Amino acid sequence: MKYNFDEIIPRAGTNSLKYDFARERGRPEDILPLWVADMDFQTPAEVIERLTALARHGIFGYTETKADYFEAVRSWFDCGFGYEPQPEWLVKTPGVVYALATAVRALTEPGQSVMIQEPVYYPFAGVVRANGRRLINNRLVCQNGRYRMDLADFERQIVEHQVRLFLLCSPHNPVARVWTREELTALGQICLKHHCPVVSDEIHCDFIYPGHQHHILAALGPELADNALICTAPSKTFNLAGLQTSNIFIQNQALRKRFVSEIQRSGYSQLNTMGLAACQCAYEQGRDWLEQLKIYLAQNLDFLRDFVARRLPGLRLVEPEGTYLVWLDFSGLGLGQADLTNLIVRRAKVWLDDGRMFGQGGDGFQRINIACPRSLLETALTRLARAI
Repeated sequence: MKYNFDEIIPRAGTNSLKYDFARERGRPEDILPLWVADMDFQTPAEVIERLTALARHGIFGYTETKADYFEAVRSWFDCGFGYEPQPEWLVKTPGVVYALATAVRALTEPGQSVMIQEPVYYPFAGVVRANGRRLINNRLVCQNGRYRMDLADFERQIVEHQVRLFLLCSPHNPVARVWTREELTALGQICLKHHCPVVSDEIHCDFIYPGHQHHILAALGPELADNALICTAPSKTFNLAGLQTSNIFIQNQALRKRFVSEIQRSGYSQLNTMGLAACQCAYEQGRDWLEQLKIYLAQNLDFLRDFVARRLPGLRLVEPEGTYLVWLDFSGLGLGQADLTNLIVRRAKVWLDDGRMFGQGGDGFQRINIACPRSLLETALTRLARAI
């Protein structure tokens, strides 16, 4: 491969949330972290060179974007997904979670109902509760090791609870489903029928495994596009999370106006200078790096699948269709929560994401991040095998 994804790049001592805050979060200092969803790979060299040039310039004033920034973003989604947003649809935010919270405040009133689908990325529930809205859960159903939506319950709850906003995770984190065109169209039509806008978090859209295809919700028809806010970012794709740059597409002018007004009320304006530059450069020059990274991640998944089958009795891998996050079922070990935590954290000294943080349906599960050099993944899995 042109890129060396096996290289271990030390991150300790960089104020890394993943590596430098074990003690503050109640974990052993020597724990091996495979939890939070950033990667242990350097971003493409072209991005590093672009940011280095900016640093040498030495002036970090207020920064905006011009037509070439939008063209880089538009081209990425057009070439990759057949989705061609228009310039006026773009609203830039310092993160997708920020956009979720902004949408909750902009499109609903305190006390009104917002629906999510647990187990799901935990900030979904957090932004609903923190903003004083009522949380409604259309819980995902797991059948034969694969998750699906219960669309009958989805519509029933929208009607029963007068749901005013739906937060969709697509591809889904943590269960790693890549929703089909039929699933997305069905839920989109239900939301249209009941005048419920959809905020679609599609931040993991660039990581799809062979045999599956990501569909941007707004690309499935003009009516669905008019009822959707599409949340994207280069942060997961190119390991740029700390630069806090996201691109939100809102075709509906009325929804966009309310969203922008809420951003203005928060006092936020221009984004991070380095983040904007990194986003544009990554979308312009990072395609080859990403394609090779996806090959490496698929090989990591193969390694994990084989290791679980051979050496981790009692564990079951929920086969991922997308993302670099894998949902592992530990319930076969027959341990209570305290004993399971002790096994993983204290005995194996591996830091995973406890499934309970993702809400209902997370008991007995752990989320593991496989976006790391294979030697680190092997070390972590070997520690687990020995502990078990």
